[in-house]
Amino acid sequence: MMDPLNVVICGGGRTGHLSAVLFKQLPGIRVSLLTNNWEVIERHAHTGISALMPEGGTLSARLDVVSGDPDAALADADVVIITVPAQARPALLHAIAGSLPTHKPVYVGAIPGFCGFDWLAEKALAARPNAVIWGMKDVPHTAYALQPGVSVRMGGAKSTLYVGTHQRESGPARQTLLAHLQRLYAAPVELLAHYLEITLTPGNPIMHPSVVYGLIGPYAQWHDKPFAEPLCWWTDCPELGAYFLERCDEESQLLCKAVEQRLGVDMSSVQPLRQEIVEAYQAQIRDPRTMLSVLRSNQAYDSILAPMVKTADGYVIDKENRAFHEDVAFGLAVLVEMGRRLELKLPYIEEIFNWNVAYMGGLRSSALDYFPQTWPA
Repeated sequence: MMDPLNVVICGGGRTGHLSAVLFKQLPGIRVSLLTNNWEVIERHAHTGISALMPEGGTLSARLDVVSGDPDAALADADVVIITVPAQARPALLHAIAGSLPTHKPVYVGAIPGFCGFDWLAEKALAARPNAVIWGMKDVPHTAYALQPGVSVRMGGAKSTLYVGTHQRESGPARQTLLAHLQRLYAAPVELLAHYLEITLTPGNPIMHPSVVYGLIGPYAQWHDKPFAEPLCWWTDCPELGAYFLERCDEESQLLCKAVEQRLGVDMSSVQPLRQEIVEAYQAQIRDPRTMLSVLRSNQAYDSILAPMVKTADGYVIDKENRAFHEDVAFGLAVLVEMGRRLELKLPYIEEIFNWNVAYMGGLRSSALDYFPQTWPA
């Protein structure tokens, strides 16, 4: 018999719902959900949450705690998993810091762990030295079709999960974290040597802004034009979007090499984006030959709609979506600032960043609010 493990999921979105249901299938796992969505809280008082599986069938669960009160959710937490968008993390960490247990290590991580989460958490949890800061490179599964408090549909699963910890964490703390995560996830979990391997892994911060730029940017056929109907992020990705994505990915690899040279950090685990996607989804990708074919033929990406709003003239990209306020302001901003600090030119990344910032109406807040002033020293 294993000791009970108290897991707290912060965020009632797709990843939060799916993780909660999957964890409750495991013996000895106590799951609490911290959410500000009162619809989820009220529904859970009467019914459980279901996960609709890709192969058919349903998993259901009644969670141990569903609350908007950090004290109620975090009272005896062992593992805290933050699933809210990056732009919501500063306020969330501020809200939960005082509710974390102080008598034992508590493993506070983000899924996904991009956007410099280690820097943010170090600053926000300065009064909680027992907090072990970690992040996962990517979501363990895609999830979609969320009905809050009712159900979520599970998409493709990653073949291997990669996690990193803040550089301050000890070897024993890292091994305990690994044991906890191996208990929670069916896929193999591997520890990365440096958190920058997560921060610089190519993903949404270059994927979404590049595709948007290819769809409606100054060189796109839909520039200043509405769409007749909604479209999918990846199965409808235009060739121009894939082109800009590949250019940004090349610059991201140059940034990795610059970090290696300046900081002496081995960044060899950070592969080009197409290779990352192919290795993560393997047989779910029908045609792995090019970036465009990978995006369009990945079964895990099927039916994922782009964020659009209907206007009198048709559909337009929703500038309030997290693709802008997370991926641009907290993701792409980190890469731009790293390039600036390292005196490395990133022309495509900078151009796409500046255009997206203008489209979204400017930055309200960004990762620059907590980017270390002394980096890369």
